[in-house]
Parts: sequence; C-alpha cells; structure tokens
Amino acid sequence: MKGGLIGCGFFAVNQMHGWQEIEGVEIVAICDRDRARLTEIGDKFDVDARYSDAAEMLAAEKLDFVDIATTVESHRALVELAARHGLHVICQKPLAETMEDARAMNAAVADAGRVFMVHENFRWQSGLRAAIDAVRAGKIGEPFFCRASFRSGYDVYSGQPYLATDERFIIQDLGIHVLDVTRAIMGEVSTLSASIQRVNPKIRGEDVATILLKHDSGATSVVDCSYATRQQPETFPETLLEIDGETGTLRLDAGYRLTIQTAGGEDVIDVSPRLYPWAEKPWHNIQESVATIQRHFAECLRQGRSPETSGDDNLRTLALVEGAYFSAAEARTIKPEEL
Repeated sequence: MKGGLIGCGFFAVNQMHGWQEIEGVEIVAICDRDRARLTEIGDKFDVDARYSDAAEMLAAEKLDFVDIATTVESHRALVELAARHGLHVICQKPLAETMEDARAMNAAVADAGRVFMVHENFRWQSGLRAAIDAVRAGKIGEPFFCRASFRSGYDVYSGQPYLATDERFIIQDLGIHVLDVTRAIMGEVSTLSASIQRVNPKIRGEDVATILLKHDSGATSVVDCSYATRQQPETFPETLLEIDGETGTLRLDAGYRLTIQTAGGEDVIDVSPRLYPWAEKPWHNIQESVATIQRHFAECLRQGRSPETSGDDNLRTLALVEGAYFSAAEARTIKPEEL
C-alpha cells in the first residue's frame, strides 16, 4: 500500500517511523508548505516525491491512502480533497473545528466508499490498551466508576509553541485523548459538566480541566487533566486510571503498573511500552502507540473493516470536547446529543 503524508511538522517524524514498522506499507510522497520541514523529512526518510501543494500531490501520485498530519483548521478541506481522489484517510486529532465540519468529512469519505480513521493514538498506548481489554473482557465485572487522570508540568510549549497561543488548549489537545479512552472503557456519555482554569499566565487557553461524565450505563467518570502540576517524579506522558467494577478494581499507576484486584486475588502486570530504536523516553509510550494505531489502520484496509477509532466513532469523542467547552462557558450540564 502506498501512502502520502500531508504535514511534516513536529509529530510527523513519529508517523513516518511508524509507517516504516509496517510490512507492505510505504509513504511514497510528502507535502508541506514549509520547505525546510519538507526537505528535513524527505531526506531523513528517503522520500523523493515532495510537494508544497496537497492538490498537486494527489493529482500526480498514485496513492492508496493519505495521512493528514496538519493542524485542525485545514482538516476538512484536505479530507474532502482526499475523498474526491478516492483515497482512504487517516487524520490527526482534533478531527475538526466544529461538529458540522466533522460530519461533512465523514460523509465525504463514506460517499467515496473509503475507510476513514482518526489518529486517536492514546487508545493504543500499551498501558491504556491493557486496561481497555481487561475491562472489556469482564475482569472486574461491570464498571461503575472511573477516574482518568493526566497531570504534569512538562513543557509541551517548547516543541509545539502554537499550544501557548491557541484560544483552546488542554481539552482540545490532551483532554480529547483522555475522554476518548474513558469512552472506550466506560461507554457512551449521556451528560457532562466541566470546569476549566488557566494557571500559567503566559498561555492563552486553559491548562487545567476537570470533567464529570455520566454514562448511558449509569456509571460515573471523572476526567482530570493538568499541565500546571509540579510533581516529582514527573509522570509525563502517562495517563493514570482508577476503575471500580462490580467484582473488582483496576488501577493503572505511574511506571506502567497495572493492578487488578478481585475476590480471587491480585494480579500486578508490567504494561511498559516497547522502546523502538527510533524512539526515546519518555515519548516512547506515545511513539509505540503511533506504530500500533497505524498498523491497525493498515489491517483494516486489508480486511475491509471499519477501524476502532473511525471517523464516525470519533464524532462522539469530539462531541464531548465541544460539550466540555460549552459546559465550562455556560456553567451548566450538557447533553452531547445537543451538539
């Protein structure tokens, strides 16, 4: 399978490494308006076909899929362009700036009869995946409470300076991942309420968010995100979990330690991520998940099935993000179905 990458920014190097880990898949063309980034990625990964215009690339190259790794404001136009060319699409999160755009993008790819997946890689991190699989397998019975927590003081702005200037920050950039993982574990959400804060005066958006979710099952979850937390040891970039079920408990603690307690005893499992030769700590957790989710995408294309984090599935995660911002702004509980 031949793919094209649109967007050669901060995170794209991980995606390029990830594609190289998948047998039978090759990125044969790349696109970016920044000539320096285009040259850097092209030289590093030995890709000769380099374009500054996505429409030109898709018209000139014979591709099976496109990997869109640009910022959110460009997603709709690029996804619809790829759909017109009859290509499968994998797109970075957040999928769209509005629910209207997200629905239009899904419709465009569906009308083209192609597969559409959102690069929602947290679901594929080793520790979080182990927790998702354990709950789905009934290891602790029906879950009735979840706390999903990502608290850190890591300087994410140095590598991605636009995060400090965007009007929206932690929910859109980080909380979206934690909300998606919580959905995967606890099921769909009936209502939510959110509170946000800006602790760092040097940024524009919110860097702390607490979101209370009520699920269709009657269960409750708390999604807790912070980039203003000063702590040692620093747990970046780990998401920690506490899940109570009818027959047991599950804890994912710092250091990739998964503990499952039931009446039959306690299991403690090391769910540390693989450290690829091209990866580096502490990013290896995320870097491994990139290769894993992209492998899932390739398998879905080969098998003709819908990805777990399909565009349609991601609409429900995006609704939680939008709902959280509405809730925080209006100081009221929101139903995702309103959006």
